[in-house]
Parts: sequence; structure tokens; C-alpha cells
Amino acid sequence: MVFRLARQITRGCIILWIAVSLSLFQIYSLIPIFPRPNLFLLRSAHLSLVLVLTFLLFPLQLKGKKGAVGRLVDTLLIAAAIYSGYYLPANLNEIADRAGFWTHSDILAGIACIICLLEGCRRVVGMGLTGVAAGAIAYAYAGPLLGGILAHRGYSTQRIVAQLYLGQEGIFGLPLGVAVNFVFIFILFGAFLEVTGAGNFFMDLAYALTGKRRGGPAKAAVLSSAFMGSISGSAIANVVTTGTFTIPLMRRMGYRRHEAAGIEAAASTGGQIMPPVMGAGAFLMAEMTGIPYWEIAKVSFLPALMYFATVYLFVDILAARRGVEITNVAVGRPSEILLRNWHFILPLVVLIGALGLNYSPGLVGLLGLLAVLGVSGARGIFQLLSQKEHSESILQIFSNALSVVVQALETGAKNAIMVILACAAAGIVVGVVGLTGLGLKFTTLMLSLTGGNILLALLVLAVASLVLGMGLPVTASYIVLAVLAAPALTSELGIPLLVAHLAIFWYSQDSNVTPPVALAAFAASALAGGSPFRAGLSAWKFAKGLYLVPAYLVFHPHIITGGSVLEIVWDVVVGILALGAFAIALEGYFRTRLTVLPRILFAAGLLAIFVPSLTVEIAGLLMIAGGFLYHLRATHWSVVATKPVMRE
Repeated sequence: MVFRLARQITRGCIILWIAVSLSLFQIYSLIPIFPRPNLFLLRSAHLSLVLVLTFLLFPLQLKGKKGAVGRLVDTLLIAAAIYSGYYLPANLNEIADRAGFWTHSDILAGIACIICLLEGCRRVVGMGLTGVAAGAIAYAYAGPLLGGILAHRGYSTQRIVAQLYLGQEGIFGLPLGVAVNFVFIFILFGAFLEVTGAGNFFMDLAYALTGKRRGGPAKAAVLSSAFMGSISGSAIANVVTTGTFTIPLMRRMGYRRHEAAGIEAAASTGGQIMPPVMGAGAFLMAEMTGIPYWEIAKVSFLPALMYFATVYLFVDILAARRGVEITNVAVGRPSEILLRNWHFILPLVVLIGALGLNYSPGLVGLLGLLAVLGVSGARGIFQLLSQKEHSESILQIFSNALSVVVQALETGAKNAIMVILACAAAGIVVGVVGLTGLGLKFTTLMLSLTGGNILLALLVLAVASLVLGMGLPVTASYIVLAVLAAPALTSELGIPLLVAHLAIFWYSQDSNVTPPVALAAFAASALAGGSPFRAGLSAWKFAKGLYLVPAYLVFHPHIITGGSVLEIVWDVVVGILALGAFAIALEGYFRTRLTVLPRILFAAGLLAIFVPSLTVEIAGLLMIAGGFLYHLRATHWSVVATKPVMRE
């Protein structure tokens, strides 16, 4: 018993030391005054430390006497992760001089890295991505056995391992590079905001803005998820953070369990497409397209606003149907909350300003993190000086502050594990695609399936994204689809480069909210205590902007590529009206229950608005207006009141 306790304490100390060291190493690598580690040293050391953390945090669980076997396996994997992480940067010059003539040691280190990565990915991300990465390796072997368009000449173990481990086109390629250089520091930035209390500030502000409105808690979920989504870096983490407060309040106000879970999941998923800090895929998009991240963030604001407007309208309609009363959550006025916690706004201002000055995303994240430390420290000193009696000594205050910093460094490293492993495993897929030429073959296959029709291509893309999302995290799903489908969308179908990548990025988020595998919805259902599948169906309905907005952008690219102010305003207003009509038609309710004819007019008007023709758009708007007028006239412009429906 004592030995087991000592072992657990030792493991905890090692985990803390490695996690903090990893975070400090990343901060060091971004400080301009220090010499920057070379590409392979930075990425291989990062991946090696993440793999060691993975095997310590997620040990192989074997029951009974086999527990010793599990510990032995974990020890061997940790040793292999350290060895493979050390080998490449230590022998980089010799490997480059050999110019393709690899030694047995090169291949052995590569095999060790691939095995550790696949096993770590299995433990943390799941079998979906692990299976895709392993399947990609199998495809590289099995080319001669395949027929038709997928056939290729096949490759040896040495060639495959060299592609995946010894160069920049596989594991240590673009996906992992973006995760190491940009994504990690923003996850760390979010961790510092969380431990310093920014999460409570955003929640209180959202409640203060929506508390006096119908369905206040649900609308607060929408707003707080928009505020916090870019901080957490994960829709699931966003659900767990905000849903802990919003879901119980929604339940008390009359929303059903699956509805409360669906609203929270849909809103939390939207946080990943909301600037200024979007999901990890947005940083990858900047590298893949060569477009500065700030430009991507700027043009993404209006589409994100359209998405949240749709979710917000769904919430309001549902509140009216359920008879949810107007509430007032006692958190104070917005002005009071801002006055009390205004310092949490400063790091975001610094972040947006640095992005606007075209600083690199990594440096922007570092400046935001330093801003959090600065304002939190200044606030602590001010509170200390304002106290008449100092109950704590300077040493105690410094010790508490250091504890908070260490906690944030550890939390940030742990939160980044899934993203790092997903990007590294996706690098396997990217490496195999480059080795076998699968990207060009996928383009040919996509064109043959769709016949060059853009609408059918978007449908195929949405289905492919959904299928991939059943087993892959959204970042990995985006990488795979961007590598395979983006060339077909841009070069063959004529869709602008940024619009095509944004469409893929949005569709990749859909796996969070679409059954049979809807991870964000399942996490929310656990908080709501309801059926995961029903929660997934509700989230799928509330988040349908993830399908409609990208399609609208493809047919109305002025919102992204630019145009006259009148064109952009027209497209945005018409798009929001179309999405509103979709929400009303789907719910079948506006002030009172809709009859069949208005719903048909709304649906027809929605389809017409998606056609890139001013005449057809105006006709669609007239159909929607006609549906409203008919409905209001048929109900004599009245409102049928309903009593709150309280369901356990």
C-alpha cells in the first residue's frame, strides 16, 4: 500500500515536471531574443515530451497480475518515445549527408516513433484516427494489390518510414509544425485565462446581457460559448466549462433535457469558428493557403455572426413554444461586471491589436499570455495595497501566484495533448497522400461523382466530413479533407481558395453535433442527464448553420473575398433572413404554430436565396415575406400564450 502510494506521488511529480517543462520550452522557443531551435529539434522534442506525458497520464490498464506487464509496456514505450525524439535532431546532419541512403538505426528510430504515436493516439484520441493513420500506412504498402484509380506501385518499409519520420512531409510536417508553433501557445493562453477567473467573468457578462430576456439561460449559453469558445480550443471543453452552469438553469426554466444539451453543444461548437482566436484548423488554414491568419479571422467574423444568430433564434423560438418565462439571473448589470473585471478584456485587446499589426500567430499568443500575467499580477498588487490590514505576507502572496502559474502551465500542456497527437497522426496521412499521389486521384474521383456540379460537390464534402468526424477530431478531419478535397474545389470547380478552405473547416466541425457520433452533444447530455442520441439530434438541428452558412458563402463569395460595402451588407442581411426563415420553418413556430403553406413558402424562399442571382434572391425574399404575412393574417396578428412546461 505504501509502495503504491509512493509510486503514485512520484508519477504525479514527474507528470507535473514534464508538463511545466514542455510549456516553458514552448514559451522559450517563441521569445525573439533567444535563439530559436531548429525545426526538427523543436518538433521532435515537443512530440517526444507529449508522448511521454500520454503514457504517464493514460497508462495501459491490465487487471490483476498483468498490471506489471502493463507497466513494463508503458516503460518501453516511454523509452522508445525518448529515443526517437532524441535520435532525429542528434543525427540530423548525418541523415542529410546520406541523402536517401538510410541506415538500420534511422529506420529503427522511425518505426519506434510511428508505433509510439499510433499507440498514444489510440489511448487519447481513439481508434478512429488511429485506424485512419494505420490504414494510410497499409495503403502505401498495398498499392499493387488495388485496382482502378486507387492503385499505385507500392513502397517498401524503408521508403515509408523515411517519408513519415526522416523528412518534413510526414509526422514532423505542416500539421505538427502549426500545432507546435501556434496552437500550443493559444491553448496555454486559454489555460492562463481560465485559472485567473476569466471564465467566470464571461459567464457573468453573458447572463447579465441576456438575463432579462425570454429563455435567458439558453441565450447566455450562446453568448458565453461565443466568448469562451476560442479560449478553450475544444468544443467539448467549452461544453464542460459553460454547460456546468447553463444546462441546470435551462432545465429549471422549462427546457427539456435533450434541448438544453443540444443548445449548449451547438453554441459551444460555434465557439471554434468565432474570431479572434478560432479553432486549431484556422492556423493550419493560414499555413496551407498562405493567407495571413489575421485576414482569415477578419473575414470569418460575419459568417460566425450569422451562425450564432441562427442558434440564438432557435433558442428564442423554442423558449416561446415552451412558454419559458423571462428571467433575471442575479449577477448584476453588465456595466457593474465590466467595471469589476475590466482587466480581463485587456489581454484580448492586446491579442487583437497584435494580430492587426500582422505579428506571427505564435508571437501574438505569447503577447496575450504575458498580458494575462501582467494584468492579473497588477490587480493582485492593487488589491493588496488597498487593504487596510495585510492578512497575508508578501511571501504567501508570491507563493500563491507561483502556484497559479504552475497550475496554468500544467493545465495548458495537458489540454494540448489531444491536438498535438491528432496533428502528428494526421501528418502520417498527409505523408502517405504525398507519397502515393492520392490527392490527385481523389480530385478525379470527386469530379466523376459530382459531374462538376458545385452543389453536389458540397454535399459529397459534407458527407465525407461527417464520416471522417465519426472517428477523427475536427482538426484531423479538416487536415485530411483539405489535402484531398481542396484542390478539386479550387482548381476544378472554381471556388476561391479561402472560401473552399473555410467551407471544409466549417464542415469539419459538424462531427461535434451530428449523430451517431456527436462528441460535444454527448458531453452535454451527461451534464443534462438525458439521452445522448436525443441530445445529438437536438444539437444537429440547432447547429444547421454549419451546413447552410458555408454553402451560402460558396454561392455568395463577396462576404469572404471582398466587394462593395453594399454587396457585402446585402449578402449578410439576406443570409441572416434566410437562416431565420429556415429556423422558423424547421421549428414550425413564430408567435404561434405555423400552418403548412407558410412553411412551404419559407422553404422555397430559402432555396431561392441561395441562387447567386439578384432577381432570384428578391423573389425568395418576397416568398418569405409572403409566408410571414399569410401566417400573421391567418392568426389575426395575435399571440397565443402558453404556460411554462416543466419536465424532469
